[in-house]
Amino acid sequence: MVNMNMVLSINSALDAMLERDNNTVVFGQDIGYFGGVFRTCDGLQEKHGKHRVFDAPLAEGGIAAMAFGMGINGLRPVFEIQFSDYIFPAYDQIVNEIAKVRHRSGGEFTCPVTIRTPAGGGIKGGHHHSQSPEAQFTHTPGLKVVYCSTPYNAKGLLISAIESNDPVVFFEPKRCYRGPFYGDPHNVPTWKDHPEAEVPESYYKIPLEQARIAMRGDACTVIAWGAMVHVAEQAIRDSGVNCELIDLQTLVPWDRETVTESIKKTGRCVIVHEAPKTSGFGAEMVASIQERCFYHLECPIERVTGWDTPFPHTMEWDYMPSPARIAEAIHKTQEV
Repeated sequence: MVNMNMVLSINSALDAMLERDNNTVVFGQDIGYFGGVFRTCDGLQEKHGKHRVFDAPLAEGGIAAMAFGMGINGLRPVFEIQFSDYIFPAYDQIVNEIAKVRHRSGGEFTCPVTIRTPAGGGIKGGHHHSQSPEAQFTHTPGLKVVYCSTPYNAKGLLISAIESNDPVVFFEPKRCYRGPFYGDPHNVPTWKDHPEAEVPESYYKIPLEQARIAMRGDACTVIAWGAMVHVAEQAIRDSGVNCELIDLQTLVPWDRETVTESIKKTGRCVIVHEAPKTSGFGAEMVASIQERCFYHLECPIERVTGWDTPFPHTMEWDYMPSPARIAEAIHKTQEV
């Protein structure tokens, strides 16, 4: 085990799969010689060669189409969309071709494509470098959707994604690349000495359908993913309420059993995500939890989310869920 930040753990996962499987190829904008805008691919081209780690043109639709062709012809392409905000030019290829080819072909073809993309705010990226579009892909049958939160689960989940025979959209919280960013823009800790930064250098996997219980408790269940896991952790400490924190990890398929078991124990639930509230993935979770846990709930389910506005440039810390907003929601569940 060595101490890694998320950038290094993702690099380690890609390196492991390039070594393990000759059919794995990695490509995207500036990820070859330059190593990617966040350096997640640093050194991979030099080690594995230009035929397996290479740059792609500034054409997201073309990148996805190329990966589709590779996937149905026996390769395991891993391509990076430099910011998730720019995944939309590739949307048609992802949802109409990559996601559907197994079903269209009656199982004759699979498309083991992994789509890596940094998402979320917290780096002063403004409107077009800060969005969290995960819900738009959870609505597409045929896709798996993953949102990592720590160096440890980033590596294990990414390896599982690359080995999946179904396509996976793999969201990486850029706010967490170098530290577990709790919610104070003036206090940015690094991953140094954080338990989830202890990462095996060797190959390992985390099942894609498995949530992680990040904190144990019995007074309220708090569910989050990505950077919001760390913000929710800080909020729970600030609230003084004995909450159970679930890091969902995989949104499709999500771990209904772990969530249900927790809510039957606590009777209360707060769901946290950075994306806007309307039609966010939290809404789907609320409906599913109501179906399974209605008679166990002691109060309405609370949602703490981004606002229903475009992501702001100058007020991002007011837009994103904060420890204070989450703690307020937790306390509200205790009033009933």
